[in-house]
Amino acid sequence: MTPGTLFRLARAGTRADTARVALTALSAALATLAGLAALTVLAIPTPPATDGNSVRWSLQYTNGLLREPGLRGGLAFALLLLVVPVLGLAGQCARLGAPARDRRLAALRLAGATPHEVTRIAAAETGLASLVGTVGGLAVFLAGRRLLHRPAADGRLSLPTDVHPAPPAVLAVVLGLPLLAAVVGAVLLRRVTTTPFGVVRRVRTRAPWPWPGLLILVGLSLFAAFRPVGLWYERRHAVPPLWLLPTLLILGALAAMVGVIVGTGWLSHTAGRLLHRYGRRPAALLAARRLTADPWAGSRTFAALLAALVVGAGAAGIRADFLASIELERRTGAGMAAPGSFYLGAMGLVDLAVAVSVAIAGGGLLVAVVEGIVTRRRAYAALVATGVPRATIGRSLLWQALAPAVPAIGLALAVGYLLVRGVYPAPAGGGYAQEVCDAGEQLCGDPATRASHTRTEWVPEVIVPPHVPWEQLAWFAAGGLAAVLLTVGVGLLFLRTSTTVEELRTT
Repeated sequence: MTPGTLFRLARAGTRADTARVALTALSAALATLAGLAALTVLAIPTPPATDGNSVRWSLQYTNGLLREPGLRGGLAFALLLLVVPVLGLAGQCARLGAPARDRRLAALRLAGATPHEVTRIAAAETGLASLVGTVGGLAVFLAGRRLLHRPAADGRLSLPTDVHPAPPAVLAVVLGLPLLAAVVGAVLLRRVTTTPFGVVRRVRTRAPWPWPGLLILVGLSLFAAFRPVGLWYERRHAVPPLWLLPTLLILGALAAMVGVIVGTGWLSHTAGRLLHRYGRRPAALLAARRLTADPWAGSRTFAALLAALVVGAGAAGIRADFLASIELERRTGAGMAAPGSFYLGAMGLVDLAVAVSVAIAGGGLLVAVVEGIVTRRRAYAALVATGVPRATIGRSLLWQALAPAVPAIGLALAVGYLLVRGVYPAPAGGGYAQEVCDAGEQLCGDPATRASHTRTEWVPEVIVPPHVPWEQLAWFAAGGLAAVLLTVGVGLLFLRTSTTVEELRTT
């Protein structure tokens, strides 16, 4: 198969294929914008230390998050958070119109294409759509830099429009994302065998095991080991390698996040078994059978939402630590070097990123719900034809979404908060002796008389344990559940058109 033929076959298809390609390109463009914005923040140069600028801040910016070098990493991390739900949205969009694509691939097999060539066609379709999106995202990024470059009267900027990301890094984003999408598309098709007579999927029929809980424990252990490892090197008067501590955090976060997402399969299967045992209404029983038949659908559907909630709960834990540090400063007069409101403002940016991530994850949920209804429209039409009311099917879809979502959201929030608590101890101050001069400034300032008026007193240790941010965690939980309910409600609008009797004659 020549590259030209591969290209023509990859861009052919129906309206569902066109919608899938457009949504995949949009997801790639959003991921490109988030990645390039993070690279721009990291590309801000740190000025050398001088007498006039001993703190080495980039004073050409009005935003404190851009001026201080130590905070740019957190800002870049907040921007990269937006990539996670976008990739989840792309994964959901890749499943849109799957039956029509399967029929098209089966027709190609009937025309003489080999299974490997069919896999390359499907992967090329995803890769080309992502490439269009990344190129479009790069164009929007370059145009936005020019439009937003507006220096103030004093020459300072509100955005880092005066720096450019490194060209190799830009190429890695623009070309790496399509390559990654193509590889993921090929991997997802490893269980699919396309024959001239249709598509055969090898699915897992055994019940999920709760082994993802081990991944969560590994993630929590890696975060808990962060401070002991640093203190061990400190006792040995050594500096830990630059890669060690960040690697602990990255691996721990990935392990815990993957454990939460994959563990949703076990939660779905367990919820289905409980509904089947204790459910008495038809809607609950229909949802129970669906959950036990395909428990991994929850892991695919809620992946982006759960990842965003893990990060949101972690941000809430960090905010609670900042509030405890502010309280410690109020009690002892020693604490943060910068005002607490500055750090809380920085956390507000992370909260905004989490809110945007939840909104993007809601888009992925909507695509998944609609795709599930359209894919199983013949089964739903058969139920309606046998006398099952559409309201019962709608309630079963609601049960099917909420039964795994409620415990999964609670688990994601708990894991995210516990990760942060493993790194940040309770802020403490005091616990040392200090000299106090009881005389006036003149006697205390004279070394000859200071000693006779000086006494030593013990400053008691003050520990301010951070409060559990129940209110903020409740808002995150409510936002996640609202996203699930909203997407199910919108998806139910497609239920009537997908359950007509004519759907029984579709192929």
